[in-house]
Amino acid sequence: MWSGSISFALINIPVKMFTAVSPKDVHFHQVHDEDGVRIQQKRICPADNKEVPYEHIVKGYEISPNRYVIIKPEELEALNPKASHTIEIQSFTKLDQIDPLFFENSYYLAPDKGAAKPYALLTRAMQETGQVAIAKAVIRTKQYLCALRPVENALTMSTLYYADEVVARASIEEIPQHDLKLNDKELAMARQLVESLSSEFDPKKYHDEYRDRVLAMIEQKAKGEKVMIQPAAEEPAKVVNLMAALEQSLAAARRQTQATGDTQRPAARARAQATRAQAGNGHRSGRAHTNRKNRTV
Repeated sequence: MWSGSISFALINIPVKMFTAVSPKDVHFHQVHDEDGVRIQQKRICPADNKEVPYEHIVKGYEISPNRYVIIKPEELEALNPKASHTIEIQSFTKLDQIDPLFFENSYYLAPDKGAAKPYALLTRAMQETGQVAIAKAVIRTKQYLCALRPVENALTMSTLYYADEVVARASIEEIPQHDLKLNDKELAMARQLVESLSSEFDPKKYHDEYRDRVLAMIEQKAKGEKVMIQPAAEEPAKVVNLMAALEQSLAAARRQTQATGDTQRPAARARAQATRAQAGNGHRSGRAHTNRKNRTV
């Protein structure tokens, strides 16, 4: 989808860019319910209720309610970043220095003709130093901030949001702005629950269940089959006693672990034993409530 080169210091590595993700959303069209014909969209000016031809539609930026500044295409073109086919590396850093909130879209970078060796050298050097590259690139008419990351024998490039595009956590009033005082026993139970559900991340274990159901329904309807409406899912009960809810959740997690045949790693088991000892009487008081109804998280 784009070709150029990676540039840093005096090094220049020709590359080709390929998309690394393929979103699988289900898209629908608007159709007439009587004849199933797709609806056409028309651009209507509310001032005279007439359809506006495309050549008479211009860009306008709203500066106040119903007041627009008209911007001409040539005015925008004059401000476009200078066309370039270079991914200019600015610096190298550790991956954990980049908050995942900043990641936008991901791509693969493949070496162009004659660039296999310098491409491999850069990839291996980044792997052995544990670094990712922060770069700038102009793709089409937009300048992007990017992160180049080695994955096995390949380089990936992720476009990043700029700092002023990420909403500051402090601006969300509902998020606690300081540490809350927590009960030691409840925290110990919560740690045990986290430990009991810990595992290596395997993306193949997860899939879009809603999309699967929608596609299955579409296939049924295409075959002329009757579609059964599923009952609405029940809302989980509200937590009344946090300690009892943690105890029940931990017990359920243990049963799930036993059913799948998984066992805790020695280090995880040792930490869990330590937290159980720290919880002390909290476990016993929690068990006293486990027989009450509707105690779920």
